Amino acid sequence: MRLKVLLPTEVLVDEPVRKIGAEAADGELTLLPRHVDLATALAPGVLSFEPAAGGEQFVAVGEGVLVKCGEEVLVSTRQGVRGSELGKLRERVEDEFAKIDERAESARNSLNKIEATFVHRFIELTHGDQ
Repeated sequence: MRLKVLLPTEVLVDEPVRKIGAEAADGELTLLPRHVDLATALAPGVLSFEPAAGGEQFVAVGEGVLVKCGEEVLVSTRQGVRGSELGKLRERVEDEFAKIDERAESARNSLNKIEATFVHRFIELTHGDQ
């Protein structure tokens, strides 16, 4: 099988694999090469896979979609972090979410400033007409 994990800005994984484990919205699933084709919603969690070269790799994913069609397995998600050790992967995920939280806070602050400026200008306009 070939696994591709697609993020909005990059292809995180694109390699042959022997086995894939994922957390679907309705429970866990394991895909092997002869597994029937399927499409399912993914729950936020850890996707594990065995590369053809051996070992085990992990990808922490947000919500997404997994589609298996023939020998190709496509995972599309907005957020994903890859790692070979679960402990280090957890640290990387926490760092990534902290960055996302900082960006969201910055965006909220900018929006608040825009709203305050709009209200101030609106008040100036309405009082200027009287």
